[in-house]
Amino acid sequence: VAHIKLSSRAQSAKALRVKPAKGAKSFKCATVAGSFMEGTEQAPPDPILGVSDAFKASTSPDKLNLGVGAYRTEELQPYVLEVVKKAEAIMMEKAENKEYLPIDGLPAFKKCTAELLLGADSSIIAENKIATLQSLSGTGSLRIGAAYINAWLPGKTVYLSNPTWGNHKNIFADAGVEWKMYRYFDPETVGLDFAGMMEDIKGAPDGSIIVLHGCAHNPTGVDPTKEQWEEIASLCQEKGHLPFFDVAYQGFASGSLEEDAFAPRMFAEKGLEFLCSQSYSKNLGLYGERVGAINAVVNDAAVATRVASQMKRQARAMYSNPPVHGARIVSEVVGDEDMFNEWKAEMEMMSGRIKSVRGKLYDYLCEKMPEKDWSFVTRQIGMFSFTGLTPAQVENMTNKWEVYMTKDGRISLAGLSAAKAEYLADAIVDSIKNA
Repeated sequence: VAHIKLSSRAQSAKALRVKPAKGAKSFKCATVAGSFMEGTEQAPPDPILGVSDAFKASTSPDKLNLGVGAYRTEELQPYVLEVVKKAEAIMMEKAENKEYLPIDGLPAFKKCTAELLLGADSSIIAENKIATLQSLSGTGSLRIGAAYINAWLPGKTVYLSNPTWGNHKNIFADAGVEWKMYRYFDPETVGLDFAGMMEDIKGAPDGSIIVLHGCAHNPTGVDPTKEQWEEIASLCQEKGHLPFFDVAYQGFASGSLEEDAFAPRMFAEKGLEFLCSQSYSKNLGLYGERVGAINAVVNDAAVATRVASQMKRQARAMYSNPPVHGARIVSEVVGDEDMFNEWKAEMEMMSGRIKSVRGKLYDYLCEKMPEKDWSFVTRQIGMFSFTGLTPAQVENMTNKWEVYMTKDGRISLAGLSAAKAEYLADAIVDSIKNA
């Protein structure tokens, strides 16, 4: 039996020596000199997902998780749509295999996804002027789009709204794409700074890439009006900008798939080329399935073919091909008229519940602090409300009231129940007055 003697930490650079048994040949192990990865810095916690970790660690019975944008029932439990359960039952009966999908995804999924975005009667789809690639929900779709920009639109700067979804900056920076910000939110009115937005988009170099939230802007819940969208489209056309829509809440914001697709459909009708990421995390509740798509709407079918080929190449290098289960769920639901109508009804129910708790929160806030204008709560749409709370006030919300939210003052109303609306109002008023 060989006897092994380990060196101390101070002698770690010395070779690890092994004393062989009688008659055995001697040998020397590799040098132990610390980790190759010793210089790795600790990354900061994710500003959104870290909220959930803190919430889980709390033992308070009053705690509220208003950080992550995931729908909850009135009982504050995760919700699996009934139509998703039906689709999965059909899939089980079909007993389909688990073979790899093509790099660009399930054909049936790609078809129904493009139609959901532009409309089933879209001439762009009929003329093959759209490239659609199934990807890993909204994040993966944005990342493929960012990689495409880096490879084929080198030197272009991406302009993000200020503020924007926390992961946008990471996604474009990780792909090596420079980003800047344009004005969007007006803290004085707790609404849209439309004049500032237009001035900054106009001031961007011709041919820049403008990231636009298709509906239910995250984190503010503040959207342009239809008339303002028309002006934004005209300005992008005038400046030769390439819009990049992030459509994460279609059907979930207003309860209507058509209403929530107004902006990208209008841009397409005006003849603008654009990129667009889509996600089924929110509107079908497929958070963990990671199912979405990246689309390129262009003015020539041959260009669409080439763009699709390059996006496939980028996807192949990143993750090879997308997961099949969520794509099949989407295809079953959107491809069947009865299930499609049932899905629309469930979306109306979910968006309706959020509108209802918005109204209750507004009523309680007006009752408890009537001197303040709370109208922004009901003007904003979608999952989120941008409260305008300062970091110190947010800290009070968490430390005193056990309300877990992001430091920028965003709250997810999808995680609020009617029963907890008054408690949240008390927390907000106390934080404004005393923090």
